[in-house]
Amino acid sequence: MGRTHALTGWCAGLALAPAVGAGTVHQAVVFAATTAGFALLPDLDHPGARASKLLGWFTGAISWLLRRVSAALYALTKGPRDEKVTGKHRHLSHTVLFAVGLGFLTSWGTAEGGPWAVFGVVVLGLLLAEGALGDWLLPVSGAAVGWWVWTAPPDKAAQLAEISGWLGIAVAAGCFVHCLGDALTESGCPFLFPIPIAGETWYEIRPPKPLRFRTGKKVENRLIFPVFAVAAVVLIPGVWEYLFTTVQGLLTPDGSQTAVH
Repeated sequence: MGRTHALTGWCAGLALAPAVGAGTVHQAVVFAATTAGFALLPDLDHPGARASKLLGWFTGAISWLLRRVSAALYALTKGPRDEKVTGKHRHLSHTVLFAVGLGFLTSWGTAEGGPWAVFGVVVLGLLLAEGALGDWLLPVSGAAVGWWVWTAPPDKAAQLAEISGWLGIAVAAGCFVHCLGDALTESGCPFLFPIPIAGETWYEIRPPKPLRFRTGKKVENRLIFPVFAVAAVVLIPGVWEYLFTTVQGLLTPDGSQTAVH
């Protein structure tokens, strides 16, 4: 589901951008690219995931540590009806608590770390998203970042503080969108941990069986991905207005035609 996670993260980022104040095209693209990248991060708890392999042994070691912590937490907190599993994959990193915690950590880290911390978070998000969505994302996002820097107001400190807050929201939103996507699959996702449901602390949230889909199969590849691919373009600031105006112009007769009739 890598590319679907990234694509839904991109769409969520574009939808959220106006709400956080990232209203221009270049701001929205940077925000959405970050959200798209971090929509892949929860799978860091799987050794074969893109996030686990991104930086070689470094992200591999973080993946190893995350799996151990997740397994230990699962063993400590599982309810009487929770499944007999290791608790390594689709557990700790697939929760709202993880998403919110990582979002706050990102906001704090970028505020304290300054421009290099902001740069690191943005680049990490771009690298994660680029691997799933394609090479086009790097030049487009790079141009957006350059445009943003070029047109930034003289008060760089205020601009940096604003970006730091946005990145925390982008990271949290990306992780949460990943959880929602997994919740629609056959396996579900325990993203409401630690709220106990039906005797389970790690209850897998999922829709009724007819509405679930299997990852990598026809529903995902022929329905879900194409729908979000269209949304990924339409949600870019200005695109919907342009399409609406264009269609309206084609369907509305001009003055001369109206006069004849």
